[in-house]
Amino acid sequence: MGEDTGLRDQQTTGEDRVRMVARQLSEPRTANWIASEAGWSHEPTTRVLERLVEDGILHRDDDGTHTTYYPDYRRQAMQEAMRLRDSGHTVEELTDSIADMKRQIREWGDEFSVESPNQLRGTLADESLDAGEEDRRREIAREWEHLQRRIEIVGFAVREWDFLAPTNNPAEASS
Repeated sequence: MGEDTGLRDQQTTGEDRVRMVARQLSEPRTANWIASEAGWSHEPTTRVLERLVEDGILHRDDDGTHTTYYPDYRRQAMQEAMRLRDSGHTVEELTDSIADMKRQIREWGDEFSVESPNQLRGTLADESLDAGEEDRRREIAREWEHLQRRIEIVGFAVREWDFLAPTNNPAEASS
């Protein structure tokens, strides 16, 4: 959580914060983790998460040691693709964005002689690295994974550009 959490907490309810945290999950998390991120107690957080499961916004996984919650990644990707389509960007700008993200990933791969974020994390075992460089590599690995997800979503928006076009006429959508 950042330094701006005090203002955020004053302007939102606990339920609002749980919903915000839950919708931004990039991996399954426990109710305790979500409650901590939202700055709210466990019991009401769990009630909100269960409502989100009932509404189809989240999925619940009871298979592991702890119950975890995660968003419908397909729904998230589709909503983000629609936002990109409606954002005023051109398909050419989005294509350039994909090229820029891929270029950044190639630069990191070349800089560290690795091919994936996990291979970069593996370089942290090098005892000659100082704490600052370890933190930098961890952050780059997280950003690398984020860019990989963005490339998929932006690529989907580009491929489905015509399909994602907003329409005000229901008859046009079904033709």
